[in-house]
Amino acid sequence: MTPARLPDKYRYIVVEGPIGVGKTSLARIMTERCRAASMFEDPEANPFLPGFYQNAARYALPTQLYFLFQRVNQVRELNQSDLFRRLTVADFMLDKDPLFARLTLNDDELKLYQQVYGHLKPQAPTPDLVIYLQAAPETLIERVRRRGASYEKGIPDEYLVRLSETYMRYFYQYTAAPLLIVNSENLNFVDSPGDFDLLLERVSAMRGPREFFSLGN
Repeated sequence: MTPARLPDKYRYIVVEGPIGVGKTSLARIMTERCRAASMFEDPEANPFLPGFYQNAARYALPTQLYFLFQRVNQVRELNQSDLFRRLTVADFMLDKDPLFARLTLNDDELKLYQQVYGHLKPQAPTPDLVIYLQAAPETLIERVRRRGASYEKGIPDEYLVRLSETYMRYFYQYTAAPLLIVNSENLNFVDSPGDFDLLLERVSAMRGPREFFSLGN
């Protein structure tokens, strides 16, 4: 397959969105097609995550802190690399970590988390583009159930609904980087290469700080 090209202004692209929306799948395809470097989360490495989905009150804090340490270390490595040598594609940005903390931690835990976050947070490079994938909560629920990851078996439907709403509120106000909001309901980047080509065309044509991309039925 011919490598895909993006304008040279893109050196750091982040794909974001709630659990089940397909952000990691899209980020992997973009990495492969554009021959880019990658920076991906590793949820399977978090030993507290299965327990969190079974007993959130007990495991929320260690789960959150483990992810924070993981993300901080990855961002520090990114800061030490040469961003202008090749495109880097990530499936997370550090700024989203507090979203989960506010959603899962009680007041005392959140205060502790905020102290740790403020102490650890490195100066992260600003993305040249953030691609925010969104889908209806019922679509997220169906996708999570269908992919059947062992650590996700205990995710309550209500948690996915709340998480989706939290992302929507966050990106409604987001202005830190150019933002492409993608309705993923009728897009299949894994099985339909043409859908990915359409997305690349839209990314290449972006001129404003905030644009939308959706494909009809």
